[in-house]
Amino acid sequence: MKVIFRIFLKFAPLFLFVVTAHVVTTAQTAKLQLDQLDVLANRATETVDVKLDEHLMATTAKFFSGKEADDAEIRDLIKNVKGIYVKSFTFEKDHEYLPAEVDSVMSQLRGGSWNKIVAVTSKKDGDNVEVYLMSIGDQIAGLAVVSMEPKEFTVVNIVGPINLEKLTQLEGSFGVPYLNLPPPKPKSER
Repeated sequence: MKVIFRIFLKFAPLFLFVVTAHVVTTAQTAKLQLDQLDVLANRATETVDVKLDEHLMATTAKFFSGKEADDAEIRDLIKNVKGIYVKSFTFEKDHEYLPAEVDSVMSQLRGGSWNKIVAVTSKKDGDNVEVYLMSIGDQIAGLAVVSMEPKEFTVVNIVGPINLEKLTQLEGSFGVPYLNLPPPKPKSER
């Protein structure tokens, strides 16, 4: 027993390092876990599921050859994006998705590096939209949009460095809905 204990003590720092590194890596990833939402497809009348990982993003960037004016801007915008993930479910009746299903996403956005930057709540229509940014230092590492409407539940997750001023160019493409973000304020010179 003493031998086992000594071996454990000998390798404990290495074990602690590996566990800590895994926790830090997991905590700082901007990619949300969304697979648990797949059960909603059984209740939904319409489902959108977009999974563009880093490899597919690089392949997609090649399609924007630069022959048209917007192509070069879109290619520049998505060249560093590591992934775009969208889950959207439309239902026949109101609130066919459960609070626990919403919380499975929202719990990932609470605390940590995610910061809520926009929250729109309509008591009249029941539409709620929240926009989150993950920042590492002064770099934006990810964006998450959660839209909860009575008959629709949508999560958009963009992973990687994002230029918010150029983000509106992705609206309506790659499954990214129209976000209606306010235009950036002009910088005032002092």
